[in-house]
Amino acid sequence: MTTEAPLDEAQVRVRIAPSPTGDPHVGTAYIGLMNLVFARQRAGKFVLRIEDTDQTRFVAASEQMIFRSLRWIGLAWDEGPDVGGPYGPYRQSERTEIYRRHVDLLLANGWAYRAFETPEELETMRRGQLAAKLPPRYNGAARHLTPEQVEANLAAGKPCTIRLKVPAEGSTTFRDELRGDITFDHANVDDQVLLKSDGYPTYHLANVVDDHLMRISDVIRAEEWISSTPKHILLYQAFGWSRPRFWHMPLLRNLDKSKISKRKNPVSLVYYQQAGFLPQAMLNFLGLMGGGMPQPTEQQIVSSGLNTKEADIFSLTDMLARYDFNRISLGGPVFDLTKLKWLNGEYLRRLSPEQFFAALRSTVLSDTYLAEIAALIQTRIETLGQFGDMTGFLLADNVLPTPEIFLPKKRSLEDTLTFAADMLPALEASAWEHDALDAALRAIGQEKNWSVKETFMLLRAILTGSTQSPPLLESLIVFGKARSIDRVRRFLAFELDRLKRNANAKPLVTSP
Repeated sequence: MTTEAPLDEAQVRVRIAPSPTGDPHVGTAYIGLMNLVFARQRAGKFVLRIEDTDQTRFVAASEQMIFRSLRWIGLAWDEGPDVGGPYGPYRQSERTEIYRRHVDLLLANGWAYRAFETPEELETMRRGQLAAKLPPRYNGAARHLTPEQVEANLAAGKPCTIRLKVPAEGSTTFRDELRGDITFDHANVDDQVLLKSDGYPTYHLANVVDDHLMRISDVIRAEEWISSTPKHILLYQAFGWSRPRFWHMPLLRNLDKSKISKRKNPVSLVYYQQAGFLPQAMLNFLGLMGGGMPQPTEQQIVSSGLNTKEADIFSLTDMLARYDFNRISLGGPVFDLTKLKWLNGEYLRRLSPEQFFAALRSTVLSDTYLAEIAALIQTRIETLGQFGDMTGFLLADNVLPTPEIFLPKKRSLEDTLTFAADMLPALEASAWEHDALDAALRAIGQEKNWSVKETFMLLRAILTGSTQSPPLLESLIVFGKARSIDRVRRFLAFELDRLKRNANAKPLVTSP
């Protein structure tokens, strides 16, 4: 069992470490806000670190989107890739030699070992364990290789990973500042890969090494990392380092209490910015998620003239003054879009007419957006008055085509909705430019036996609510990936719900 090492409260340093693998996630902003408030309340430092060692999922433009989106909602970091600091570099891809040196230390002191299994061998191992109804995990076979066998494999040029040697017996206990002591039996802790065969570290190694070298005092992250914490504790022990304090925040949840996901809610910060949500409303909403803001008593509400909903409206300044981490509720906070829209409406109504107009002009009526729309339709209209007729779908928030518009001939409603659901991951995985979108849509159509005409017609109907529009792919690009995908999700949610309500109705098929 391990013990806690006390840290000086006067030296508070916290961090967030998003991965540039796509649009910045609302969960990143939520955890970032909690870290910022914690640091500012204690005169500490807030660090932004980019975890870009997963080269298979790396998206080049994502880092800049992270910077822009987090700043949009009002987060400001003291150290990071774009602002510098005394403990850089702050991109993990620029720290690979640091990780390799630390892995060498673990190999030398017996806390790590080389493993030479191929991906195919590991998959066979996993399938065998699942067939035997055992939890899939590495079986530790490479622990028993002799030094001579290791050298022979290296001399033969065999790729290898480096794994943590978890003690075979005993347990690891750590304190979660929100939950108390948590213990994991070592029998349930995997020999985690620390360094991949491509020479890049895994999250576990890089996270611990960086947190130590960057002098992070408090790790405030989502509760999904609780099960990884014993591996991190063992790494601190292996290096002989004091550990930070751990705070695992409750996960954001959908209305059905499932973990928030893009299947049920827009999770991209870019979406909320482009859809016209105000940053102060989004920050306020995320501040409600942790449950750390003291709620006024009924007497205070009556005496102040507020209603209970108005008590939920507060600024970052209010959070810094009143947020109490001891009040955080461990029940999963619900990411309720209805509540967010109400909150955003309250902020909109508090703007002056001039501020409201400025907000419109900076988002849905910006010069950039209007210029992109104008280029789509200039050759398709005869009077400027037709601008709205041709472009309404690009300015509307909710477009829901009727079956008469979106249902192809000889296709059932069920088949069409299934194909729309199949299109969604293809769109999500595609780069948002003409040739990539064209290839992705043609590929999914060919795979599912839908013609190019049917595929494009369905997506056009979902995006525009009409059978006619400016060029589809160009319209998708102008409308943006986050909002286009949200529109497909909303269409599916509406039609699937309608299908359930009419479960006894015959499948709807258009006449040939």
